[in-house]
Amino acid sequence: MKKILEAKNINKTYPGVTALDNVNFNIYEAKVNVLVGENGAGKSTLMKILSGVEKQTSGELFLNDKILKINSTKDAEQNSIGIIHQELNFFPNLSVHENIFIAHEILNAQKTINTKKQINLTKELMLRLKQDINPESLLESLRIGQQQIVEIAKALQKKTQILIMDEPSSALSKNEVLVLFDVIKELTNQGVTIIYISHKLEEIMQIGDVITVLRDSKFICEEKISKIDIPWITEQMVGKRSFESVNVAKSNIGNKILEAKSLYLKKSKSEEYLLDDISFDSKSGEILSFYGLMGSGRTELLEIIMGLNKDFDGSIYLENNKLKQTSISKRISNGIVLVPEDRQGQGLVQCLSVLSNTLLSKISKKISDFFLKSNQEKKAVNNAIDYLGIKVSNFDNLITSLSGGNQQKVVIAKALETNPKLLMLDEPTRGVDIGAKQEIFYIMKKLADKGLSIIFVSSEIKEVLAVADRVLVLAKGKITKELIGSELTEDSLVKYSQG
Repeated sequence: MKKILEAKNINKTYPGVTALDNVNFNIYEAKVNVLVGENGAGKSTLMKILSGVEKQTSGELFLNDKILKINSTKDAEQNSIGIIHQELNFFPNLSVHENIFIAHEILNAQKTINTKKQINLTKELMLRLKQDINPESLLESLRIGQQQIVEIAKALQKKTQILIMDEPSSALSKNEVLVLFDVIKELTNQGVTIIYISHKLEEIMQIGDVITVLRDSKFICEEKISKIDIPWITEQMVGKRSFESVNVAKSNIGNKILEAKSLYLKKSKSEEYLLDDISFDSKSGEILSFYGLMGSGRTELLEIIMGLNKDFDGSIYLENNKLKQTSISKRISNGIVLVPEDRQGQGLVQCLSVLSNTLLSKISKKISDFFLKSNQEKKAVNNAIDYLGIKVSNFDNLITSLSGGNQQKVVIAKALETNPKLLMLDEPTRGVDIGAKQEIFYIMKKLADKGLSIIFVSSEIKEVLAVADRVLVLAKGKITKELIGSELTEDSLVKYSQG
């Protein structure tokens, strides 16, 4: 294998935090170079350095054995290095083709944007990706999986030779992942080098050629994928073979907290149903999971319960009291709270600190001063940090300084500040490593033991099996099966999720 890019002795420090500690990383030409590690191991920081978003504190980069100086994203692009970030980076009020060609617009002779050519090229990209996405649709009208496809198309149109993919499949359906893998194979056949970051170990074994492991901001090892297996990866990453089940000791399941009766939701401008006669209940002390493939109606169901979508038929009861179709703030005051799937876009404010993000949900109740700095508020945040195990050197640090797993814990902390009766979590471990997943699972179990009713949505079968007391399987907007106890198996989840 020919080495095309090399990072040598890379160090990166922030105030109070060492993000990379003397890290070495070899990237081989026309191969899928997998980079793995727990959240906070330094993967995303290393990729930001390679793509020009961040500058290393010390260490050197080499491209084809020559020293490479990258001081900006423009420098990276000029050296044919592109990146698809873990968190989507787009303009929601612009169209698909405008997002794909942003800052690289195609101009005609009059120096105005050649919209027709951009639309046609976008159609070609979507055809290549096997996706039926309208180039003129607004990004905000697309689901997260479709938005991710647009991000991939944006990177592909720049004709990069070294393409970094940071959790590109985290929000994709199984079919979309297969499409992504086809595209990756096509690109490597054309000589493009891929750097692939994923927490989905099955994917790594399927698509990778060589793997590099980081742990605690340090380089651990490098090996060919053909020589290893999933337990080996897990042990190198976290020193244990897999995350453990947290539902072995049964929660003390109590009274009914939420009940939904005959919920119906139609597609926009259509007679088809996104949700078709959905009825269920959730109880105090119970972790209830909704499992289904992308498009099964899981997210839409949570949005209805949260008050985000009022265009539905049916009834929702909280502790036997019928809820009106009212505002989100009213739902929160009733005791219902949602940890959204898109933590960056809907769960956090990027320009605020850990403290401010944690206390956002309390602002409407009372604030002691404009800067949210009273002793009471500081104590509340410190308690949340201790209770949830949030790794942060100072709660005044920007939320973006935290790893993905710790950011997710802050979103959960913000939700808990509302003192909920029902906590709903939509894909809470998306883009989170094995160790952070385990921590989130234990947090869920601890909260259920305190009497909270928890509704948990995940696309990962192993997560559902590890966490859920009871599972409702969704397919094409309908509940196809309730699974509990010995019925709850991988085979049954797959079977009933097909509809």
